[in-house]
Amino acid sequence: MDILTHGLLGGTLAQSCSQKGEMRAAATVGFLAALLADADALIRSDTDPLLTLEYHRQFTHALIFIPVGALLVALILWPAFRVFGRPLGFRRIYLYALLGCATSGFLDACTSYGTHLLWPFTGDRIAWSIMPIFDPLFSLILGAALLLGLRWRKTLPARIGLLLAAVYLSIGWLQHQRAEQAIRATIAQRGHEAGKLTVKPTMGNLLLWRSIYRSGDSYHIDAVRVGLGGAGRIYPGDTARPFNVTRDRPALSPDSVLYRDIRRFEFFSDGYLALHPEDPGLLGDVRYAMLPTSTRPLWGIRLDRQHPQTHVQFETSRKMSQEEIGRFIGMLRGAD
Repeated sequence: MDILTHGLLGGTLAQSCSQKGEMRAAATVGFLAALLADADALIRSDTDPLLTLEYHRQFTHALIFIPVGALLVALILWPAFRVFGRPLGFRRIYLYALLGCATSGFLDACTSYGTHLLWPFTGDRIAWSIMPIFDPLFSLILGAALLLGLRWRKTLPARIGLLLAAVYLSIGWLQHQRAEQAIRATIAQRGHEAGKLTVKPTMGNLLLWRSIYRSGDSYHIDAVRVGLGGAGRIYPGDTARPFNVTRDRPALSPDSVLYRDIRRFEFFSDGYLALHPEDPGLLGDVRYAMLPTSTRPLWGIRLDRQHPQTHVQFETSRKMSQEEIGRFIGMLRGAD
């Protein structure tokens, strides 16, 4: 989730539990504490771009890190409050920091990216895929609740905002079930057997979803539009051949850095790998694309055969043509 929404949720939750006279301080501590988890983005290497992917949403987002992260935030903010603001007891600061830190992992798990909530007990990435990584409506609900609470100096707006946020997430879960049901019906009509299926919301909405499933030796990409009522509408998309390092790069040594980087990217992408349809030297994560029916990936790694002992380069592409923007808006509106 974007960093602003993380802060808004942490600040709103802390504010909803604050005592009289501590609302502003509670919101500040909760807001800042919720940002701590994304400090993992600072873990990076100039020579190994995949290092950031490995640690993003890892230990700082785990449940076991919540009390540790809250302690770090409290230790930093306690002297700051004593010097620059109204003195606030360490225990109160720690409580608000604990509430703020507790939101980060859960909020990210609601998206489709994958979060190591149960690290170090398991390496599985949890992704409930019930809301997009960026959702302005969800952020607006939290932002309005936080600001109204600060203005009126009451906890009620924050509690109402949290309730509305929970309702919104419930709607996301329901929409996810409806989208998955619609695509499974389509899979059956096609006579396919989906060995692996992922359904995820597209950017900024809960109406248009991206479906990726594997049948035989092909990934099938479709867009599913689910409105407030009726059956979902399917927009058939492209297909891609799953990448197999043994088949597609038979001369690549398992002892090479390139081979190991491919395996690392495979884990990050949950196995959804395919070569870029227009650039066979780019291995992409087919879960993500700007257009929900496209196999042109949002990001991927560059396969350099000439330098197999050098770490891969990580590349992103967020460009959309006017024609693609029009197609996206048309699918979002449910047009023919």
